[in-house]
Amino acid sequence: MRIADLTWLSKHVFFPLSDIKGRSHRRQYLREMSASQWWDAEKFQTWQIEQLRGAMSYAFAHVPYYTARYGAAGFKGTLQSWEDFRRLPFLRKEDIRRSGDGLISREFRRQDLVEARTGGSTGTALTLYFDRRCQELRNAAAMRSNQWAGWDVGMRVAAIWGNPPVADTLKKKLRNALLDRTIYLDTMDINQRSVHDFVMKWRRTKPKMIFGHSHSIYILAKYLEELGVRDLRPEGIISTSMMLLAPERRFIEQAFGCAVTDRYGCEEVGLIASECERHNGLHLNLDHVVVEFLREDGSPAKPGEDANIVVTDLINRGMPLIRYCLGDRGVPSDRICACGRGHPLMERVTGRQADFLKRPDGSLVAGVSLVERTLTAIPGIEQMQLVQNKLHRITVKLVKGGEFGDKSESALKRELRSVFGEAVVIEIQAVPALDQTGAGKYRFSICNV
Repeated sequence: MRIADLTWLSKHVFFPLSDIKGRSHRRQYLREMSASQWWDAEKFQTWQIEQLRGAMSYAFAHVPYYTARYGAAGFKGTLQSWEDFRRLPFLRKEDIRRSGDGLISREFRRQDLVEARTGGSTGTALTLYFDRRCQELRNAAAMRSNQWAGWDVGMRVAAIWGNPPVADTLKKKLRNALLDRTIYLDTMDINQRSVHDFVMKWRRTKPKMIFGHSHSIYILAKYLEELGVRDLRPEGIISTSMMLLAPERRFIEQAFGCAVTDRYGCEEVGLIASECERHNGLHLNLDHVVVEFLREDGSPAKPGEDANIVVTDLINRGMPLIRYCLGDRGVPSDRICACGRGHPLMERVTGRQADFLKRPDGSLVAGVSLVERTLTAIPGIEQMQLVQNKLHRITVKLVKGGEFGDKSESALKRELRSVFGEAVVIEIQAVPALDQTGAGKYRFSICNV
């Protein structure tokens, strides 16, 4: 059977049958969200405050944690305004861990909910629960943002992912061949052999999309350059799960001859924001989350100002997360995207709070931004990670390229001392590859101070 025929069958036969069998409403939700993306900003704002009022009332009535904490804060169960909302206390990771079943709705049994765990790369692993409707809505939101990158239902995908699922039974093999239609490159095992095998699978199956960890896609692109492979030409690339650095975006796009669509989300609330086909900022997923950009004192940040990101889940009734401090930072925007969608923009994600390094005077340095700037300015640096275990010592884990030499090392030390001061010791460690988290992701900077 031709690939085009199987793609058509997957989209028009196998995918609908899968939804019918599983009693899923994904297709319905996708249709609704494909229409609502064209609402104007005013309609979106009105709709979102209505959804927020519903989520708040539900949480206060059915979730023990919110009944107690919000009751103590004077909340009566009905949200009157955005100002009332912003006076409510934050939810932090330690609150989730301490609450036990207190954050689970009385209307659900824990065993009837979908369980997930965060990777815990910053030492704060969490166990989370979602109701089925929430999961289907999140899947639909991801599918809609995939379509902005050129994806369509039934399309063959190449996933660059850590610990990928293994089709070890006939049922799983049939599902992958007819429905999921995905080939994998395991980010926990990227080397010349695994990349060569991946290229052979690509040439047999001809995927149209790449989906994966941002930095891992970059590593794949570097291997393809090294191997002289130039015939992998997808129609779209979706990068996620990690910061997409500008130099790496340029290299990926050159290697594959295709634009990269970056998106931002987390295990706790799903998709938060995604680029559209204009690649000019990330559209906030107002359908499902309220996103606040806040200064250290809790006041709203201005457009263009780097700030803490706080999210509220509008759709998860099983375990609602309200005013949840992600530990991420980003920049809000007041620009209007030329694509015509009503979803407002954020400019970019700037990193996690845990990835901000510290100067001796206590001021903070965005590690990711420093890595990005250094990669651009100094030749011969393939990959770099900054680790700070002591206030006066920065360890640079470095994967060297062919152009790296004594001048590069001197320039790197000068650059870092100009940021942290002469009193800080800069230690450079040449490594064959950067360490990964258990999920196969990379961190560009790590602060343990």
